[in-house]
Parts: sequence; C-alpha cells; structure tokens
Amino acid sequence: MRRPLALRGLLAGALALLLPGVPAPAHAQDGSAPGGSERGGPGERDRDASARGPSEGATAPASGSTGGERAPVGSTGGERAPGGSTGGERAPGGERAPPGEGHARVEPPQLVERVEAAYPPEARAARQEGRVVLKLLIDASGRVTEAEIATPAGHGFDEAARAAALRFRFTPARRGGTPVAARILYGYDFRLPEAPPALASAASDRELAAGAATSAAAPAQAAAPASAAPAPQPARWPGPATGVAPVEVTVRGAEAERLRQSAQAITVIETEEARQRSADMGEVLARVHGVSVRRSAGLGSWSRFSLNGLTDDQIRFFLDGVPLDLAGYPFGVTNVPVNLVERIEIYRGVVPVRFGADALGGAVNLVTDRDFRGTHGAASYEIGSYDTHRLTLSARHLHEPSGFFTRVSGFFDSAKNDYPVDVIVANETTGREQPARAYRFHDAYRAAGGSAELGFVNRPWARRLLLRAFVTDYDKEHQHKFGVMKVPYGEVTNGETVPGATLQYEQGLGRGVALDALLGYTYGRATFLDVSDCVYDWFGRCVRKRTRPGEDDSPPRDRVFQEHSGLGRLNLRYRPHPEHALQLSVSPTFITRTAEERRPDNPQAREQLRGQHSLFTWVYGVEHQLNLLDDRLENRLFVKDYVQMLRMKGRLPGLDGRFDGRERDTHRLGFGDGLRYRLSEWLYAKASYEWATRLPRPIEVFGDGATILANLDLEPETSHNGNLGFTIDARDTASGAWRFDANGFVRAIERLIVLNNRTDSVQYIHVTGARSLGVEVAAGWTSPGEHVVLDGSVTYDDFRKTSDEGHFARSEGQRLPNRPWLFANGSARVQLREVAAPRDMISLAWDTRYVHGYFLGFANWGLVESKARVPSQLLHSLALTYVVRAAPRTVSFSVEAHNLTDEPAFDFYGIQRPGRTLFSKATLEM
Repeated sequence: MRRPLALRGLLAGALALLLPGVPAPAHAQDGSAPGGSERGGPGERDRDASARGPSEGATAPASGSTGGERAPVGSTGGERAPGGSTGGERAPGGERAPPGEGHARVEPPQLVERVEAAYPPEARAARQEGRVVLKLLIDASGRVTEAEIATPAGHGFDEAARAAALRFRFTPARRGGTPVAARILYGYDFRLPEAPPALASAASDRELAAGAATSAAAPAQAAAPASAAPAPQPARWPGPATGVAPVEVTVRGAEAERLRQSAQAITVIETEEARQRSADMGEVLARVHGVSVRRSAGLGSWSRFSLNGLTDDQIRFFLDGVPLDLAGYPFGVTNVPVNLVERIEIYRGVVPVRFGADALGGAVNLVTDRDFRGTHGAASYEIGSYDTHRLTLSARHLHEPSGFFTRVSGFFDSAKNDYPVDVIVANETTGREQPARAYRFHDAYRAAGGSAELGFVNRPWARRLLLRAFVTDYDKEHQHKFGVMKVPYGEVTNGETVPGATLQYEQGLGRGVALDALLGYTYGRATFLDVSDCVYDWFGRCVRKRTRPGEDDSPPRDRVFQEHSGLGRLNLRYRPHPEHALQLSVSPTFITRTAEERRPDNPQAREQLRGQHSLFTWVYGVEHQLNLLDDRLENRLFVKDYVQMLRMKGRLPGLDGRFDGRERDTHRLGFGDGLRYRLSEWLYAKASYEWATRLPRPIEVFGDGATILANLDLEPETSHNGNLGFTIDARDTASGAWRFDANGFVRAIERLIVLNNRTDSVQYIHVTGARSLGVEVAAGWTSPGEHVVLDGSVTYDDFRKTSDEGHFARSEGQRLPNRPWLFANGSARVQLREVAAPRDMISLAWDTRYVHGYFLGFANWGLVESKARVPSQLLHSLALTYVVRAAPRTVSFSVEAHNLTDEPAFDFYGIQRPGRTLFSKATLEM
C-alpha cells in the first residue's frame, strides 16, 4: 500500500511544479485583518498561525473550500458545520471567510504513515506530559520537508516530536484536484495514560483519527517500558464531535486568488515563472491587459507606464504598501528586480483606502516575500547582450522561541546599452547628411541596493514590529536629449543615492479591532552633470570644441538636489459583525527639497536654485465592507479626503525674479464603491467607481532642476473612474482549465496633467478635459496535465480631448497624441516533467506583443501624410527554461531571446530600442 501511495504522491508533485508559491495568510484571532489592512493590500501580511496553537482558535479548511479558507472544524464539502453553517462560511473570531473561497475545491493533506515519537526518558521518569505544536510544510508529493516548533513544551518533547514528524507521510493537499504544497499546524500530545495498556492503545487510535498524534501507551509505573504502538490508520479530517483542537492548512497561491475574486478592481500577477526567466519588471507588466510600458532605450532608461490610458504619476506605485520612491527605488517601477518580488497587484482606477494615497488612474503594489517562517535563501544571476549583468540575493530567518526575525536582500544591475541604432550623420567628404549604423556609446546604467529588516513577529504584544533600513544608488549616462534622438551626448550624466528606513507595527487590539502603523523617512541626494566642452558625433568622437560648456544647449550645469521625505500611515480596522468591516486610514506625507548649482560660471542658476521648497500631503479614508448572501455579494463603499500644502522660498527656473515665496493650500473630497457578485462557481461580475483626485507631485510643481521646468500653477487632477466586467474561471473541466476576463472602463478627467516636450522648455501643463473609454479582454487555457498553456489579451483605449478650452483648445474631440491606443499580447508555453530527474521540468515559451501605430501630435495638426508617427510593431521572444526541485533546493536555468526577428523597435518617436538580444539566467532557492 505504501509504494503505490508514494508513487502517486511523486507523480502528483510533478503536476504541481508550476503552481505559485505565495502562502495564504491565517486569520487573526480577533477576527480582523492585521494592521487594519486587507489581505493583499499594503501592509498585507501573512498571518502566520504559529502565534497560536490549535487550542487557540486555529482552524482547518473544509473540503471544497479555496486554499487558505478557514472553516469550522468538521465542515466538509456540502456538509453542515457546527452551528448550522455551511462549511467555510465563517472564519475564526467570527469573521467571514474570504469571499469566493468556497467554490474551488481544496482537499487537506491526510496522514497515511505515522511514526511514533520516543517519549523522553527524563519526562517519563518525572511523570511529565506535554503538547508540542509543529508547523509542517508538506510538499506536493506528501513528504514533510519542514517541521518547525510553533508552541514548545520543553523537557525533550520538542526534539522528539520534530524527529517523528519529519518521517510522516501524507497524501498531498489538492486544489481543484491538483496536488499543491501545504502548511499545517499539527499538535503532538505526549500523555502518560492511567488506563490499562489495551484501553490506552484504543484511545490513541481515536486521537490519531482526530488529527492529534500521541505517544505510545505506557504502563502506569513510570519505570516500565512503553507498550508497542498500534498500527497507524489513515487520518481522518477532524470532525465536530471529537473535541480535538483543529489544525490549520495554508495552501500556497490562495491569497492571489482571493484578491482576484474580491470586489476590488484588481489584476494579480504571480511572478514565480518570471523570476526564472530574464524578463525584467517592465516586460512582466507590459504583458498585462490594459497596461502599456514604453522605454526610451535599454536597461535603466526612462520609461512611461500607462494603465487604461493614464500614465506616470497618475498611477501610484508601492512596495509592500510603502510608496516606491520612499522604499528605496528612486529609478522607477520598470527597473525593480523581479526576483525580489513575489506578487504584483494592479488596481484599476479604484484604489482602496488602506493605501492612504491619492491616485488618478490606479495603483501598482509590488509584494515582496512576506513569509516570516523558518529559514530561506535565494539568489539569481543574469547575463545578457550589451554587457548586461543582474544579480539578486535574499535571505530570511526566524528564531522561533523568541520570535526574532531577520531578512536581508540586495541587488546589482549594470548594462552598457551599446546596441546599434540607425542615425543620420554628415558625410566626412561632402558634408551631406546620410543614414548610418552606429552604436550607442554613452548610455551605461549601474544600480545597486540593499535592505535589512529585523524585529519581532507573532508575539503577544505585537504581530509585527519590524525595522527596515535600506540604501540604493544608481548612475545613468544620457546619450541624447530627453525624448529626441538627434544630437548625441558624450558626457551628460545623472545619479542618485537614497538611504532610508521604515518602522512598522501591527497588533490586534481585541474585540475585532486591529492596528497597523507605519513610519518612514528617506533622504535623497541626486546629481545632474552637463559641463562638457566637446561636440560628439554618433561614433563617440569629439569632433570640435564648444564656445561654452554644456551639451544640452544651455549653460553648464553641475547640480545637486537634496530631498527629505517623511511618511506616516495609520490603519484601524474594526469588524463589529461577521458581515461588516469598517476601516479608517490616515496618511500624512512631507517632502522638502533644496538644490545647489556648483558651477561658479553660472550665477543665474545659482541664484535660481537657492531656497527651500516643500509639499505636505494628508490623505484620510474610511471604508465599509459588506458581505451578503453567503459571500456571493461583496460591496466596498469608501470616502477619501485630500489636503495638500505647498510652500516655496526662493526662486525657481522660469519664474519672474519678483517672486521670493509662494504658498498654496488645496482641499478635495473623493468617494467610490466596488461591487462583486458571484453568479456561479466559475462566473462572477464586478463593477466599481471612484471620483478620484490626484495632487501634483514635486517634480511636476518644482521641476527637476535640470531638464523639466517648474509650474506652480498646476492644480489637482480629478477623474470619474468606472469599471464593469466579468470573469470566467473554469478550472476543473475535462478539456482543461479555461480563463476569460473582460472589462470595460471609462476615465473622465478634468485638468489632466501632461508633460509637454514639444517646445524648447519641457514642462508639465494642464489639458482642460479628457476622456478615456476602452475595453480590455484576456483569455487563457491550460491543457489537462498542464502540458500546454496559452494566454492572450487585447486592449483598445479611445483617449480623447473633450474640452475646447486651455492648451490645445482647437483639438477638441481628437485622440490624445503620442499614446498607444490598440495593443495585444500573446503567449504559448509547452512543458514536460520528469525529463532527467524525478521533480524537474523543461518548458519552451513564446511571447509576442503587437502595438498599433500612433501619431506623435494631434491628428488635426498638419497633413496626415507628413505627420510624425510611431509605426506599428510586432515583436517576439522565445525562452527555454529548465527547473529542478530537489527539496529543500530549487534550481532553474533559462536562455531567452528578445525581439527574435530583430525588428526595428520604437516606443517613442525616433528613439530606437535594442534589436535582437540574448540573455541567460540561473536561480537558486533553498
């Protein structure tokens, strides 16, 4: 019997290799989300059940529930749980289980091979008994790969229980019939029975059937040897009549699924596959429907992120709920290392209050490894064309007895970006302009950073008390003027160094109240250098001297910018009733900025840059969550309040010298609602709306002191954001797993802020009114056995100017220029398992992206045949990946070709991106 079970477990494990590795959280004992944050939002934390033993309210999922659902013990699929509720209806503490989690079947692991623990001789002699709670990690083949002590008993019980548990065998947990890794709390009881041996043995069998392991029965005399243990029987899931404390199962990947099925307007991307490949964060995001990522060159270059038509700072970016620029990543979301991110959450136009932020078009939250259990390490190294190197390292450790936790991570990126481009040069003999092929020679990028996190978790006085310190440094060369690839630069550079720290505290306050508090500080020191007296050609030669230094047709600049940023956030969550939850969020942000011109021969700039400029922003929010009809319906209603105070002392470029100071206070209100209704097990619909406000950012108001001028007249943007869509998620069909998602969206914006770079002065300005109306569709299919995976998406976005006032007044009704409005993605992956090892996999993946052509300017400006236009493009990539899992290690190797057909690639007019590039990557996790 054991051999077929082991064989089936091994084959089942091979089928689960591609399943995501993000553990689902446990519910807090008070029935509230820790820190007042929803699971999956900022400050979203894995609620590790290790803080409490099974007798303290940890519960087990019902058969038929989604991974991570907590139902009363004894509830099985379709059966009534104690109290008359259906299995999976309510979680511990009276909180309703996450919506939708009762519709994808989850079968918990079942014990099939039990090993008796040796009773510690000293404890037996002293007539001591004990109970040890262990956290067992059971892999997809049913083996116990980790056994950690959650609640120690001492007296030798801990070591004995752990040694026995590591030899247990289970049938694996299954989600939708597919084996998955699971983590359970397992109580091992050491008892000295008073009953005769035969009766004690029978009692031991009953306890084992209830899910609790016991020691072998022993005679009443302490000195007598223990009797033989009875033959183990397959463990049954605990029933309501047993009275035995339950265990808790955590199925990996369930948190992402819960977020997808919530009322939030959200798309969730799990990065497990991307971490094994060479695609960077920009590539991963660009494959999502509704998302456009455009880059001006190679790695480290300036990029533009667009979500449903809105771009750049109209979208807010976070790292674990902390604004990205205050979390140690000043160079933008597209250059964040993928291997340090577990999950990406994209909120479309409607942003939950728990983020404590203003956003016009949505938000992107990068979720790092939030697992606080055990010891884990990971490393990746990538090498590619144009001298590209990328390295990441991460490790974590939890000291179980004290709850002391440490985590470190770091990265290093470098690239020369010296790829060939087609340019116009002067003939050395005739002086006439002619096309030529040249290599970019001044476009290198280097970035490095690291962070260390330490504190305490799962203590009676704190769920989380964590201090994170970080530092990041990057340097970037500039090959040409911002947005124009005509005149090459040979010495213009910029860079930035950003150290900082955050302190986070989470704790349940009892009676359904939970607290999450965050404090953060960041210091940024940026430089911009343009002092060369050479004129360079496209071959990197200094062809002549300038009459005055400075390649950017301006006085020489050697500028230093210093920025101090402070962040606070307080989230309180109160659940007075299982079907109701109330959340309050308060988030102040303070930024001060100073600048200095270090060139003595530029007195005008030295005078203009003197002074101090500051922005103070305060965002409040209140949200009410309602779940009805056995969680078929979920509604989230919220209100937001925005306050911004701008203070300026001194002068800025572009302002009349008579202004020595300026103040402006702004106050706005906003509100919104999100609704999700589940029509069946595989079909649900969503609708959401927000009257959103975005307050101008420092760079928009103050400029960057280098290429972008200040504009203190900018006012907050507002937008009516709406989404309406439905999702089909049919996983357990004879023909495989089917996925389909369709969403229509509208964004009606007033005072849209855009970057106007069509004049000599680059500056942010207002477009009085605009409207984005579009549809996005994504579909996918996974074959039975997961041998073939197909995915595709298409996005159409009709973004037009709607006002006949202000800038570009004569272009009312015209499509906003220089923005993709029709694009599509497709991918196909073929994968085989057990090719050279029992738990390996090899896959071949093909990805393609189509972007329809678009005009650089408004369509009603000039003649169509002579208008500047970014051409339509169809680009392909191909990746071969090999993964082998030999617990506790996972190793992967990949080789990937981007722009496989070597097509001319342009994201911005006239700025050529790399052609065919080759990359190789290796990763290790243990």
